[in-house]
Amino acid sequence: MSAFQYIREQWLRPALFFGNNLLSLLGGAITSASAFVLIGFWLIDAFGHGGSQNPYLGIILDFFLPALFLLGLILIPIGMLLRRARLRRAGQLPAAYPRIDFSDPVFRHGVDIVLIATFCNFVILGTATYRGVAYMDTVSFCGATCHVMAPEGTAYPVSTHSGVACVDCHIGHGVGGYISAKVNGTRQLLDVLRHHYPTPIQPNDMLPPASQTCLNCHRADAWIGDRIRIQTTFADDATNTRSRTLILLHVGGRNLDGQLSGIHGAHLGHIEYISTDASHQTIHYVAHTAADGTVTEYTDTDRKSAMTGIRRTMDCTDCHNRVAHSFQTPARALDQSMLAGLISPSLPYIHKQALALLQASYPDQKQALTAIQTSLDHYYQTNYPAIWQSSQLQITQAASRLAVLWGQNVFPFMKVTWGTHPNNLGHNDYPGCTRCHDGSHNSASGKSIASDCATCHNVLTLDDSNRKQLADLGIQ
Repeated sequence: MSAFQYIREQWLRPALFFGNNLLSLLGGAITSASAFVLIGFWLIDAFGHGGSQNPYLGIILDFFLPALFLLGLILIPIGMLLRRARLRRAGQLPAAYPRIDFSDPVFRHGVDIVLIATFCNFVILGTATYRGVAYMDTVSFCGATCHVMAPEGTAYPVSTHSGVACVDCHIGHGVGGYISAKVNGTRQLLDVLRHHYPTPIQPNDMLPPASQTCLNCHRADAWIGDRIRIQTTFADDATNTRSRTLILLHVGGRNLDGQLSGIHGAHLGHIEYISTDASHQTIHYVAHTAADGTVTEYTDTDRKSAMTGIRRTMDCTDCHNRVAHSFQTPARALDQSMLAGLISPSLPYIHKQALALLQASYPDQKQALTAIQTSLDHYYQTNYPAIWQSSQLQITQAASRLAVLWGQNVFPFMKVTWGTHPNNLGHNDYPGCTRCHDGSHNSASGKSIASDCATCHNVLTLDDSNRKQLADLGIQ
């Protein structure tokens, strides 16, 4: 018996015989229907006509429909096996299966259709698998489809890294990094399905090291030198007096002579620390390894509790911890909006009133807008009726902007509010630098971690409402 005859007698004839059952036919129908829908949406997506940007559509097209397609394929052999078992139990299993006649053009064309359909099924399943994996790497999947990630997903588009894909920071090099990230993601997905997840979502200690993420685009020792930072604030008086603080930041790095200096230069060595909390805001122990291998250990001499925690190696993200998911303080968010003209500084006491409204509690953003609008209207109608009559547009715009700011930073269902996620850059709003540079971290020899402000920056002007110094620097 030739190989072709063997396949025909032992495989094709039994497959065609046992495949004639309701479950297998249903599986074929499900597979065919899913295939047509998938191909149709892929064509729409490829040509860009009528494609939806809804992130949940990606779950349907790249996960649900391929799963339905695969389910149909699985039902076909299951139906065949069940029919074979049923006939065997009834003693009706045929000794010889119906003859396959390839000379019959109808049968031959049917076999051709089955072969073509099988090939198409492999192509569709392969494409669907690729698209499913690719969709899991998109920003929309990471930040928009999962409701518990709403705070991070909202903060990402307005961050300095909004053009960087999530996977570029959250997945390390190679197959190992990819598998580790997906295993961690699967665990988190199961936690969400079981409604067993932290509120708020805690910082992830499983992030890859900066050498596999940040340093793909940045150089840790790049010479940046000094940078002027201008911080504009508005007062709580009637005219919302604007003032500026000019700070000269010594960012530093490695200069052309190979010397390290400034903030970056001081932290390029090997530094390890132990923190006692999940967000690494309380650091009791620091170990610095010098270029010659000498290790200096610093402990917090003001510590009153036992020193417990995991020993970690200091990385870029220990200071730049909110580069892609930064949340603001109410005062800073308000000042930036007023500086940009999104909230008019011409409204009397708008800074004072707006700050109080931002710090109030609301169930959601829609009710926040209603409450803020009502409060501002009542305030100006009562205290400044002429301004309320002439500046209703500015008042409405201010209320809308305040509701947006509140919605970008406060998420009651995840227990995220102002200040929930500290930003470790600087030390005005959160401990930041002073977690270590506080004068309390001392070595056994009595040496302390530097806490001299001038090491990192010089304040050129502090809360100065005079624009002369800015004009002298050529800054408008």
